Amino acid sequence: MCGIAGAVSWTGRVDAAAIASMTKQLVHRGPDASGVATLGPAVFGHRRLSIIDTSSAADQPMFDGARRLMLVFNGEIYNFREIRTELETTGASFRTRCDSEVILAAYQRWDVKCLDHFNGMFAFALWDEDQSRLLLARDRAGEKPLFFSQVDGEIIFASELNAMLVHPQVRREISHTAVSQFLSFNYVLTSACLVAGVQKLPPAHYLLLDGGGHARVRRYWDLAASFREKRGIASEQLATEELAALIEDSVRLRLVSDVPLGAFLSGGIDSASVVAAMSRVLPPSLVKTFTMGFDEEDYSEASEAQATACCLQVDHYARTVGGTLAAALPKLVGACDEPMADSSAIPLYYLAGFAREKVTVCLSGDGADEILAGYPTYLADRLHVKGARLPHGLVSLAQHAVDRFWPVTFDRGSFDYKLRHFLKGLSAEPQRAHVGWRTVFYPDEIRQVVRPDLHATIASDAFAGIKPFFPEVEGCDIVDQGMYVDVKTWLVDDILVKVDRTTMAHSLEARAPFLDHRLMEFAASLPVEWKLRGNRTKHILKESQKRCLPSATIERRKHGFNSPVSHWLLGPLAEMCQSILADAVLTDWLDPVALRALRDEHMSQRRDNGFKLFGLMWLGLWMKRWNLTVS
Repeated sequence: MCGIAGAVSWTGRVDAAAIASMTKQLVHRGPDASGVATLGPAVFGHRRLSIIDTSSAADQPMFDGARRLMLVFNGEIYNFREIRTELETTGASFRTRCDSEVILAAYQRWDVKCLDHFNGMFAFALWDEDQSRLLLARDRAGEKPLFFSQVDGEIIFASELNAMLVHPQVRREISHTAVSQFLSFNYVLTSACLVAGVQKLPPAHYLLLDGGGHARVRRYWDLAASFREKRGIASEQLATEELAALIEDSVRLRLVSDVPLGAFLSGGIDSASVVAAMSRVLPPSLVKTFTMGFDEEDYSEASEAQATACCLQVDHYARTVGGTLAAALPKLVGACDEPMADSSAIPLYYLAGFAREKVTVCLSGDGADEILAGYPTYLADRLHVKGARLPHGLVSLAQHAVDRFWPVTFDRGSFDYKLRHFLKGLSAEPQRAHVGWRTVFYPDEIRQVVRPDLHATIASDAFAGIKPFFPEVEGCDIVDQGMYVDVKTWLVDDILVKVDRTTMAHSLEARAPFLDHRLMEFAASLPVEWKLRGNRTKHILKESQKRCLPSATIERRKHGFNSPVSHWLLGPLAEMCQSILADAVLTDWLDPVALRALRDEHMSQRRDNGFKLFGLMWLGLWMKRWNLTVS
């Protein structure tokens, strides 16, 4: 796991000092080694976190034997040994034991088709001197980030926006479209970026640039096909057995490491399934697991995680996040790079630091919910189909009654919060309703807080950034559509950003076995009723783990890893929230009266505005950090 940066120019010399500054900005991603190198018009920088082949021979930037190819690589190719063996049969030779060198050899053998051979998480840049060509590539699920910008005949790239922003040619201007997306969802979608002129390479895509022309971005893998083309598996039992085998093989691949590794363990089935597989591949006593709990018992799964750990007989460690620690939010905003106001980033940030005390790699259960129908929103999608038939007047009456008479609670996953969102979405079409379950500010709410002269851009409908994904799975069950769209947006733009940035802030590598592309394709190809059986989410996963986990773990209601930010905004975060909402960084483009109203409603507990306020705080802190304004 590493950090990469670089630039290629066809119109002049690349500023090597600027690349060195960008690389230095990524030291947390790679504290073990660093390097900056030049080949032709390309200058690449690298920070290394040594995981596989920790010798200096595996440092980067890395060249092929003839020094005609130069590579910087962030991530892991889990099947690199199998690929290496295949390449050796065709005459390839290797001087290291690392996966980086295998990428170079695979490119020499298969060109860009090498991407089809990789099972892993990665973002890399490869300069081909003979073809005068730059290749940027990103893994299928989007676990590893890659930003780029084309400025005056030069393309600049980096693992993080923090690194992009120190390059003198990257202009610090805010994208109105991205701000609209952030207000809507507390994250920014797919290829968009809050800094105008900077883009993110989408997952499962590569970029080719040669001869100073425009970048050609192409997709090399498509999960939608698996959703559309269901596999003809003879029985659910056979599918259950195949799923269990895939999970175990995916975990086995992700145990390749020359440094200590462990796993995150919550109280749920996703991480427990991963740990159970680890304890079958390795002696259980060698499996280290880590849990972060809360002082607020309703939000803590520490006791449930402890029970699972005892059952699996693994070496378990636990720690608690106190409410006062939330005041470290400015530090977290900096560590998380681009704004991504997911409250679970707080405990995950501390959990990563805790785990790093003992290991360098941690496996996680991320991705299971999106591919195996684990979220209650998928149940809401099905209910919406029935509820949408109700008369509009009856729905409006119900909304009014709930707003007026149903008490507001700040409980974890509170029913009243879900009910209000569900009723608001009943009058919408199914696809828009699905997106609505995760919406923070609806379009009408954005217009209430944004300055009138910015309505045309910032108050635009952010659903437009998600809508194009639905036709790719047209004709599929609404639950399959929801899962696919969540994989393309919520997973890659929120969950995986959070996991990558919070772990790499502590130089910890996170690996997600459920995001093995074989497992993703298999899950997508299953009938919906095998994933969502009645009200039972992740049905087939639960069936697959009956021999491995106690029934209490398997059937435990999903809680998630959210922080009690709504409560913290009444206490530890109250003063900070008031200060940020009154700061010119927000009030120059947002209505101060509307902002005060949001906070007053929350403080009086008339409405739970926790996600709204948390997102505004995060955005304000990030803008102050980089001295950015919206205009």
